[in-house]
Amino acid sequence: MKRKKSTTIFIHLFLIISVFLVSFPIIYAFMVSTLNINEVYSSPPKLQLGDNMINNYREAWQRSNMGKLLFNSSFISIVTAVGKIVLSVSAAFAFVYFGEFPGKNILFILILITHMLPLPIRIVPTYQLMDNLGWLDTYYALTIPFFASATGVLLFKQFYMTVPESLLEASLIDGITPLRFLWSILIPLSKSNIVALFTIEFIWVWNQYLWPLVTTNSARVRVVQIGLKMLIPSDAQPEWNVIMAALIIGVIPPLLIYLTLQKSLVEGFAMQQDK
Repeated sequence: MKRKKSTTIFIHLFLIISVFLVSFPIIYAFMVSTLNINEVYSSPPKLQLGDNMINNYREAWQRSNMGKLLFNSSFISIVTAVGKIVLSVSAAFAFVYFGEFPGKNILFILILITHMLPLPIRIVPTYQLMDNLGWLDTYYALTIPFFASATGVLLFKQFYMTVPESLLEASLIDGITPLRFLWSILIPLSKSNIVALFTIEFIWVWNQYLWPLVTTNSARVRVVQIGLKMLIPSDAQPEWNVIMAALIIGVIPPLLIYLTLQKSLVEGFAMQQDK
């Protein structure tokens, strides 16, 4: 009994230390965001809270036009996540419930292959396509190219394959149309998967830097990641206290999304593990 208690204490200590090490960069960034510029460049670095927090956050908000940056990033992340979910659900529904249509297996393999092509590999042809369509420096370029999702299609396809066929047979007997079956039965059953995919894609799109950098050049569609980079001057000493304040503000929306949807996110992953 005593040995078991010691093991439990050791495990908890290990977990606490691990959490602290993982979260330390954010903790330190928050500390820096409360210091004045002299304290930021003091040696050794100060590992404490300062008294310049309000001024730093006000300066960061005004200098970066943070309100517009947060709106753009939120809008782009939500639209892209919703677009991925709609296309993924529709494609998975077709693959599972529309029988053996010609080229079904080949088409699914091609979808999976796109998962092996990361953005840096596709960036040149995708950029040329956006240029030809006249979509550069618009919301279209920041959202539509990311609607397709091999991960989403695979996630929902595997889930729909586990749904009992008796549900489909009962709906056919009741005269329910395929779209009504999708909307009234499959989508409610897929709630945890939908929330999991939304959370992952929202955070992924929010953290995008390379694609917004090459496709936008105006403040009208500028996102948080680009705004943070523009706070770092190329010909002067960076004001890291203001930059860290802007960074902390930029972390809040995806953190809120994760904390709000955490329960459904864990349930979605648990369902996949059970299968």
